[in-house]
Order: sequence, then structure tokens, then C-alpha cells
Amino acid sequence: MPLYEYECPTCQKVHEVMQKFSDAPMAECPECKGPVSKLISMSSFALKGSGWYTTDYKGKGGPAPIPAKTGTPAAPATPASTAAPAASPTPSSGTSTSGSGTSSST
Repeated sequence: MPLYEYECPTCQKVHEVMQKFSDAPMAECPECKGPVSKLISMSSFALKGSGWYTTDYKGKGGPAPIPAKTGTPAAPATPASTAAPAASPTPSSGTSTSGSGTSSST
């Protein structure tokens, strides 16, 4: 049997009444005998299991994610512009830095 809610504006109380579909709606408050109005309440209906929008189709807009490969992880790639420069060889200005302290050019 469905559960209906009625609110009394006189005493500000909400009453829950179990009624058949064929029963007449409640007309007066059982406490203060004032008029009542039927409330629209949330349904307790829930779709469970597979095959429904919320379990199978919601949020599936793109391809499935690719699973991670097992093994050793690759090092993160760094752009060449941010990498440290390699050690440069000795300057080649035509001078020799031998132990004599003099330079000779022939």
C-alpha cells in the first residue's frame, strides 16, 4: 500500500498515512481537526542491477583507459631546452696551456 503525507497548516504537523489507491484522501487533521493538504514526497523507487543508465551508460563518453604496463617505469621525458648542457671541451683558441706557460704558434 502506498504511503501518503499530509500537512496541516493549522498545527504545522505532517502526518504519514498508509492508504489504498481506492481510498478517499484524508480531509482533516487527526489532532486539531483542521484541513490538510497532500504533500508530494520523494519516491523510494530505485533501479538496481546491471542494464540501467546509472550503472552501465552514465559517464561513458570516451574509450576505456589503457591499463599501465608492468615492468620498469620509463624515465620522464625532459625537453632539450631545459636539459643541462653537456660539459664543453677545452677552449680551442689556438693557444696551448702546456706546463711552460708560454704560447707558441708556428
